[in-house]
Amino acid sequence: MSRSTLLSVLANGDFHSGQALADLLGVSRTAVWKQLNLLAAEFELEVESRRGKGYRIPGGIDLLDPAQVKGALNSAAQRLLGRLEILETIDSTNAQVMRRAEQGAAAGLVCSAEQQTAGRGRQGRRWVSPYASNLYLSVLWDFSQGAAALEGLSLAVGVAVARALQNCGLIDIQLKWPNDVLHRNAKLGGILLEMQGDVAGPCRVVVGIGLNVAMPAAAGDSIDQAWTDIATLSEGEPPCRSALLAAVLNELLPLLAAFEQRGFRPWRTQWQALDALADAAVSLAGPTSLVGIARGVDERGALLLDTGTGIQVVHGGEISLRRVP
Repeated sequence: MSRSTLLSVLANGDFHSGQALADLLGVSRTAVWKQLNLLAAEFELEVESRRGKGYRIPGGIDLLDPAQVKGALNSAAQRLLGRLEILETIDSTNAQVMRRAEQGAAAGLVCSAEQQTAGRGRQGRRWVSPYASNLYLSVLWDFSQGAAALEGLSLAVGVAVARALQNCGLIDIQLKWPNDVLHRNAKLGGILLEMQGDVAGPCRVVVGIGLNVAMPAAAGDSIDQAWTDIATLSEGEPPCRSALLAAVLNELLPLLAAFEQRGFRPWRTQWQALDALADAAVSLAGPTSLVGIARGVDERGALLLDTGTGIQVVHGGEISLRRVP
C-alpha cells in the first residue's frame, strides 16, 4: 500500500470512506485501518474515524507539491535550479545533499522533505522537524575559490530568507548573527552551511535552511528557547509550504550564483537593517568569552563588538551570541 497516496488523499481534511480508500489502494478496509493507525503513530498525526463518514485528518495537511513549487519559480530561479527532490522522510536534508554531492550530483540540487528524523542546527543541536509542518530544505552549490570566498554567505542567505518571507506578506523579520531568523526576538528559523572539498580551492557547499511554518505545540515543547512560527505571524493562515519554498528559492538561487563574484558587501546594508541585536548589550560564548555592544558586521560578515576598549572583530565558528538581560 502506498503511504504517500493515502496521505495525499486525506490531505484535504475531508472525510473519505474506508471502502473508497480500500478501492483506491486495492486493499481491504482492515488494511486501510491498520495503515492509518501506523501513519498516525509514526507522523504524530490526528486521524479521526467517524461511523458512516470514514476517515479524515482534521484541518488537513499541507504537503509539498513539486509541480506547484516549480510553477511559482521566477525565470532566474528556473534557470538556476538543477534538480528538485521532495522526500517524505529523511534523516537530514543537509546530510542527503552531502551524500548526493559525494555521488557527483550537479550544483543547483535542491532537497526538501516532509519530515527529518535527525535534523541538525549549529553546534550539533537537534532541529525539531515534525511531519508536514515546517520547511526543511538544502541546496548544493559549487564555488571555485575556497572558504575565503564564502565569508558572510550565511548572513547573505539570512537576508534572502527574510526577503522571501517579506514577499509572502510577513513583517518584522529579524536576523541574529550569524545564522538565526527571528520575529520580535523569537526564533523563526535557522541556517546551516556545510562544505566539501578544498578550503583554498574548488569546494561544494550545502546551504541548509529550516523555517517554522505551523509547529505543533507538542513538538515545540522540546525547543529550549523562545520560538514562533509563520502560522502565528499570519494569524493562522500561513502561505502554503510549496509557495513558501518557491519564494525562498527565488531569492536564494540568484544569490548563490552571484555570491562568489560579489561577496557579502552588497548584502551588508540589508543585513544591518534586519539586525535583531543592533546596539544591544550582548555576551559571546565560545573559544573566547566577551561582553560588549553589538555594532553590526563588517564587509566580510564578521561581528563588530564594542568592548569599551575598542572594536573586536569576531568571525563565525562555534560561537553563541546572546542578549545581556
